[in-house]
Parts: sequence; structure tokens; C-alpha cells
Amino acid sequence: MRRKVVLAAAAAMALAGVVVPATAASAKPPPGSDGKVQSAADPSARAVAAADQAVASGLDKLRVSGNETYRRTNVTPGSGGLYYVAYERAYKGLPMVGGDAVVVADASGRVRDSKAAGAAVTQDVATSPTVSAESATETAKTRLSRADDSAAPRLVVLNWGQKPRLAWEALVSGILDGKPSKQHVFVDAGTGEVADSYDEVKAGTGNGYYYGTVTINTSGSGSSFSMTDSTRSGLRCGGQGGTAYTGTDDSWGTGSGTNLETACVDALYSVQREWDMLSAWLGRNGINGSGGGFPTRVGLADVNAYWNGSYTNFGHSQDNQRQATPMDVVAHEFGHAIFQTTPGGAGSGNENGGINESTGDIFGSLTEAYANNPNDPPDYQVGEEVNLVGDGPIRYMYNPSLAGDPNCWSSSIPSTEVHSAAGPLNHWFYLLAEGSAPGGGKPSSPICSGGPSSVTGITIQKAGKIYMGALQRKTSTWRYAGIRSASLAAAVELYGAGSAECAATKAAWNAISVPVQSGEPTCSSSSNDFSLSLSPTSGSVAPGSAATTTVGTSTTSGSAQTVALSASGLPSGASASFSPSSVTSGSSSTLTISTTSSTSPGTYTVTVTGTGSGATHTAAYSLTVTGTSGGRTFTNGTNFTINDFGTVTSPITSTATGNAVSPVQVSVTISHTCAEDLRIRLQGPNGTFYTIDTSGGSSCTSYGTRNYSVPVTQVAAGTWRLEVRDDFSLDTGFLDSWTITV
Repeated sequence: MRRKVVLAAAAAMALAGVVVPATAASAKPPPGSDGKVQSAADPSARAVAAADQAVASGLDKLRVSGNETYRRTNVTPGSGGLYYVAYERAYKGLPMVGGDAVVVADASGRVRDSKAAGAAVTQDVATSPTVSAESATETAKTRLSRADDSAAPRLVVLNWGQKPRLAWEALVSGILDGKPSKQHVFVDAGTGEVADSYDEVKAGTGNGYYYGTVTINTSGSGSSFSMTDSTRSGLRCGGQGGTAYTGTDDSWGTGSGTNLETACVDALYSVQREWDMLSAWLGRNGINGSGGGFPTRVGLADVNAYWNGSYTNFGHSQDNQRQATPMDVVAHEFGHAIFQTTPGGAGSGNENGGINESTGDIFGSLTEAYANNPNDPPDYQVGEEVNLVGDGPIRYMYNPSLAGDPNCWSSSIPSTEVHSAAGPLNHWFYLLAEGSAPGGGKPSSPICSGGPSSVTGITIQKAGKIYMGALQRKTSTWRYAGIRSASLAAAVELYGAGSAECAATKAAWNAISVPVQSGEPTCSSSSNDFSLSLSPTSGSVAPGSAATTTVGTSTTSGSAQTVALSASGLPSGASASFSPSSVTSGSSSTLTISTTSSTSPGTYTVTVTGTGSGATHTAAYSLTVTGTSGGRTFTNGTNFTINDFGTVTSPITSTATGNAVSPVQVSVTISHTCAEDLRIRLQGPNGTFYTIDTSGGSSCTSYGTRNYSVPVTQVAAGTWRLEVRDDFSLDTGFLDSWTITV
């Protein structure tokens, strides 16, 4: 219900989420998290079906290895009839952190765009930990000054950083440097070292406006009322205990800057305006995109405010005269919730954290502009009224350097504190919304060296739509470069490649020194584009026979265009032909892959490429050539000695029957005299390493003779070698080369 809330204020206080291998045998679409596929009557059904097909066929960057699978987790509607379909990835059944993806499709079943966080995992990643879950949890707790709580860790494949690795993801809560912290800590499951981490608690600061007499939504009747929004699921406000404030009437607050009911009036009023702005301006349903919100707590005994992954919490100014619940602060903290509930969630690293902080500032400015409350005029400043620590605004979006933050992106941003790292993105948003010299009482905004002479703004509502469209393409590995590409894609789909909005989006990025990215959408007079698909996405043939698939194309924007087709990644002795070799988008071609009797058995990923007048797209076809091996012959190596181990000996033996594409267990018999950690790797002819990590101890007690099995997932003819490494002294020895003949 809507209630009129009267604040008895003195005049001075009246101020204001079936798993399918993405390259594999079946193109059956993955189900949503509820296991159901949308019905044909659902307006999102065609969009979801197209997105599922794009994932199943390995469209563009969605292509992954045969060990990986995608699962659809969420479908979020957006403006302009678009749907953003999010997926998570698994490696050999283990969840992959940094393997998320999102596909943009429309209600007519056309794929508009796709983004994937991490590349396909082509190397072998261990799936059995040598570090225990208990040990990983204890390591994770060391990230906090005081650990109060922890959850059982889960085993994941961490695909952030230079190489994927097996890790324990531990969730620990407590205090860090005197502030609340809820850390996701990734502990390497082989070494026990912390591989990465991120904090769900996103601290922010802001001003202390009061909005006088306002209307907010509460619940109750008669003599029993609650500060719980009955029309917006999940929104409520109360004290540090987590329950909503209640009363015998529906009049809340005293208007005092120290009264916590008054703080909840400000908070509810602000987040309700943010909710309405998201719907009216950006086409988003609630804070989380699916009609839900989150609770608010006030009375935090700190000069701060934060989002902790589950609720927002607000403290007070340093002089303890005002609560930190004005609109830009409240909307900032709920902006963190929006960031967390868009595809990719919250990522790691200072650059990603700076983007998260700026997202809060952007939603604060959008909410102020939408509400247009005379007690809190839109101003693109953060925290100017609360005067949190006596220094006025905390950040200036139009000129971040006024608060000592960088105006321009540079290679130092990844090592910049997160609130300062928000500076360039705040600057970009202001330039896009208002321009570099907006007039009308709005401040001018500087342009970084090498940028355009000026930028013309497109209004804050349009800038918000473009940024929301970019957020819906977010992956967990997002950096400034990713936002540039994603926002240009959003501008093209919302306003067209030849639009002033697209040109302004690009100019604003150039104005803050974010470089042009390879493959980014082009702002031009032509907005023609197409999509590419395969049906089926895989096939199995005997040597000397052929496999066929239909290559489908569709015009996704603008006019139809000629698409030239080609194929790469064919096995030796195989050839590809298209009939016809080029098509007009909207038409199809037949791809025939012919093998010869000399084509080696195995599974190969063939990349089909379509090249149009302004874009290139790819799709993956998984070709399996059947057959059995001609037997394997192994030549034993010689003994060698490295420090601490004593003598390491062989023979090397292996299974010698079965299909050549089946996994092979290569057994290595090693005699050594020290129990230190041992790393054993086989290196194939193409340079691929197959690794088994064997954890020993710190004392040199004789192991005697032990046998280790190293899984080789695909046998290839040529010279192999065996590496045995002492991880403590870093000594490395190689047996003589040995040969597999297939």
C-alpha cells in the first residue's frame, strides 16, 4: 500500500540463474535452472531457444573443449524486446569460476551478441585435490583480521588468470581492517596457496539528506504496520537485527538526523525511486532483474555504508549528526546489488572492483535524475550533502581529479584502489550523458590527452540504457576494455550503428583513453549484421567417408549481405567444401567434410567462418574420426639422478589396445629416496603437458618403488618425454625421449 509519511521535522532539518557439451554430439539446448524450457507462449521462448542453439553450436567465443559443458542459469528481459540469457560452465563436472557467458537474443529468435568470460580450457586440469577442504578453509580465514564464520568450501576450476587450476572456493566472514568483510577465497587445491579472492562487501559513502514529507510503500493495517514494501518484493528497512521497524500507525520518523526510523524513510524512499527508474527507464524488473530486491539496515556504528551480498547497511557521518541514507548513497549500495545480479556476478581485481564502485555511482546519479527531488537536485557528485568526514563530496563524476581520482584510464588502473579506479568510468558516463561542455548550469568535463576535441551528450536516460545493456553482457573477467566493447554493442542494438548515440559512446571512451578493442562493434552508416549456426554441430565418420552439416545464416540487423564461408582445423588428409560457397544472409549452405583412409582417428574441432561485409562470425563443428590404433610401441628411457631424489628409474608401460581417441593410462615406475613433493609430467609431440601432482612431505623418508598413472587424453604419434621435478629445490630431470607409434 502507499502511505503518506509525515516527518515531524524542525525547519532546519526539513532539507531534504540437460547440460550440453558446447562442441559435442547433441545440439539439444540446455535447460534453465528450474529444469524447464520455456513454452512457445512465453514471449522469451524464441530468444532462449536461439541462445541455447548458439551455445550448443559453439558460436563465436562460446566455443569450448569437449571437457566443458554449459548450463543456462538465468533469462533477463531488457529494453527494446531483448533478452539476456546467462550461462555457467563446468569442467569435467566441476563448476568453473570464470567460465560464465551471456547471449543476447530477441523475441524473433535472432542472436544479437554473445560474450564469454574465459577461453576454452585446452590443457588438462587436475580434478582431484591434494589439499584438504579443511586446510583450504583455514588458509582462507587468514585473509581476515578476525574470522567469525565460514561455509564448507566447494571444489571449482578457477579460470581467472594465466592458466586454469583446481581450487577450493571458501566463503569466510568477519572483520578486515576494522570493517565487515565477506570474502570468497580461492585456494589452489594442489599447492595450498591463495590463487585469488574477492569481497562481497562493497563499502561506499554518501550524503545525509532528509526528504521531508514523502510517500513510501509500507505494509499493514489497523494498528499494526511495518516498514516492509508490500509492492516490491524483498524491500524492507530496520535496525541491525535485520527485522523491519514496526509501529501502531503508518507515520514514520521524527525528521531528526539521528533518528533511525527517519533514516529508513530516506532509504525506502530512495530505493523505491531506484526500482521505478530501473523499470521506466531501463526495462529492468526490480533490483535483481527478476522482480526482487534486498533488505536495508540502518544504525551501523561506522562512518560508512556497504552492500554485503545479501543486504545494504548504512552508518552515519563522522560528526554523528546525519545518517548516510540519502538517495545517491542508497542507490549506490543497491547498484552493487545490480552489479552482482547481472551476468558474471562480482569479479576479482581492483579494475573490476573499480567498475563495481562506479556502477554504484552511476545508479546513484540515474536515481537522482529520475526522482528529480527539489531537496536533492541531480548533480553527479557523490556524498556532497552528508559531508561524511568534513571534506564535502567524496567523488566528482564530471571531474574525478577534484577528489584526487584519475580522470583517464591507464595501465596503472589495475593496481589502483577500487574507489579511485572508479574515476575513469564515472568520467565516461558523465561525458556520454551530458557531454564535455553541457551548459545549462552543468559543469564542463575535461578530455584526456589524445581524445576528441569535444563530446556531445545524449541525455542521462539514454546513457543509462546503454550502460544497462553493457552490464547485461558482463562476464566475471570484466575490465574497462570489456565495457567499451559491450557498451558499443548495446548502443548499436538500441540506436543503430549510424546513430549519434553510438558515435557519442565511442567518443566518450576515446575521451578517457580506453583504447579501441579488436573486434569491437563499429559505429558507421551501415548497421548490417548476421549470425551463423550449424545443424548438427557434430558428426562421426570412419576414415575415407564424409560428414555433412547445414550452415545456417540469419540477418540480425540492417539489410541482408553476402557471407563467404570457409573452414579450418581439419585433420590431416581431410578436406571441406561448401555448396554454395557463399550465401545471402538468411540462406543456408551444406558443408561436406571428406576424410581419406590416411586420416588419423580422433576428435577434431573444425571452425566454420562466415565473412560478411562488416563482420565475421564463427561456429564450431566437432568431427570424430573412428578407428582403432595400430598398436603402440614404447622405448624405455634411462636412469638419471637429481638432488634429493637419489635414483629415478623406468620402465614405462601403457595399455596397448582400444580406440586411439580413448584416454590412455601411462604408468611410470619410479624409485626415489625422498618424500618431498614430486611433480611428474608427460609432454606430447605438440608440446601439450599431461600432469600428475604427487604431494609428499618435508622429510626425506624413502618411498622405495612407486607407480604413478598419468592420463593421456589423446595419443599422437611422435616423440614424448617424461619430466620429474622436485618442487622444493626446483631441480628437474628428463628421461631420454621415448616414442609412441600409432
